[in-house]
Amino acid sequence: MEKISLKKIAEVVGAECESDLFITSICTDTRNIEKGCLFIAFSGENFDAHNFVEEAAKKGAAAVLCQREVECSAPVLYVKDTRTAYLDIAGFYRSQFEIPLIGITGSVGKTTTKDFVALGLSAKYKTLKTKGNFNNDIGMPRTLLELDSSYEAAVIEMGMNHFGEIHNLTLRSKPTMGVITNIGVSHIENLGSREGILKAKLEILDGMSEDAPLILNADNDLLAEVKIDGRPVYYFGIENEKADFRAVDIKSEGASTSFTVVYPDGEKEISVPAVGNHIVLNAVCAFAVGILNRVDADSLAKKLGEYVPSGMRQRQVDCGEFVVIEDCYNASPDSMRAAITTLTGLNTGKKIAVLGDMLELGEFSEKFHSDVGKIAAESGVDVLLCYGKDSRFYKSSAEENGIKKALHFEDQSELLEHLIKEIEQGSAVLFKASHGMHLENVIKELYERKGIKNE
Repeated sequence: MEKISLKKIAEVVGAECESDLFITSICTDTRNIEKGCLFIAFSGENFDAHNFVEEAAKKGAAAVLCQREVECSAPVLYVKDTRTAYLDIAGFYRSQFEIPLIGITGSVGKTTTKDFVALGLSAKYKTLKTKGNFNNDIGMPRTLLELDSSYEAAVIEMGMNHFGEIHNLTLRSKPTMGVITNIGVSHIENLGSREGILKAKLEILDGMSEDAPLILNADNDLLAEVKIDGRPVYYFGIENEKADFRAVDIKSEGASTSFTVVYPDGEKEISVPAVGNHIVLNAVCAFAVGILNRVDADSLAKKLGEYVPSGMRQRQVDCGEFVVIEDCYNASPDSMRAAITTLTGLNTGKKIAVLGDMLELGEFSEKFHSDVGKIAAESGVDVLLCYGKDSRFYKSSAEENGIKKALHFEDQSELLEHLIKEIEQGSAVLFKASHGMHLENVIKELYERKGIKNE
């Protein structure tokens, strides 16, 4: 972050200020106080940082931002709501940089697409990107405040659970280009329908100028129908022949996938070190964003080939005796389908799917879990091991649709013991669930039991 006067911050958030101080960073956690920072005190259900403002001052905070009266030796700015003020500060700070900023949202695939897009842009620009999935009203401002004069582009991920959340994020980040990866059923419990989810995702336009391009997935039924008068809209896809950027001749070999992108200016062959059509879609989207931001096609294709999966998102691990696909960060019916397709498309022996609950589906949970069970059976999964309360619907539906073996567990230790018995030479094992199910614990224990070092 580049320094900013406390008076300017006060002006932005509507607070009073008599100080001539300059702020060199912004902190929201007393464990990470930097000398000369502005400490912002958030209040939550189980904590209130206002109780620690004096601690922040003693550690070096130059000033504090609060929403209730406090005793503090450092200057205090008072606002109605510190979370809103944090967004406003980040929004003002972002406005000081005239750079391409790509805003990315969607039901699934946001983080992987963000990683691909940032990688592609880095072929020409020094690019800042959202770390991990810090995509809410706390995480996004943190990213924007990392900008400095050395950056030439930024890629910002935007998540949401309710209407209005993307609106608040995009008004501050002001994307010069927007991307919507797809419209699925994540958070349908709060938004009521897929049409409601589409409406919420399209809030990304609220912070974009009228001539800022929107990039959409042509293979998604709802996004393929989006038309916006006066705005440039580009489509990427695989199945939809009308897509402006389309992947053809897709071939997977081992842990890599090659394909050709057909686009208005020609064709370009690309190879990425990952498998699955959803990965290809992410890469094609990144290619589109790069081309539209004047990145050379050859340099772009080369960069996309350097992709490395982050966290536990579709990470393929060769364990010698068997292969593991780690995909425990998040889960929805769409990402489940993609992960199962990846598993059954591998050139391996026995296909074992370890699937945990998909969370936040509300009244739709039984239906969507049943749908995934049917997909597992019809896709050719040999063994389905289900973990969690609602995963029993995977089992019953898979059995109804002819799967060879399906078992349900509510204890991770029992799940692991059975999994070890099922693994044989040449097997492939998929782990997929919402992060709250913590299937990563089963993976860790499996590696320890098998003596596998996983860096």
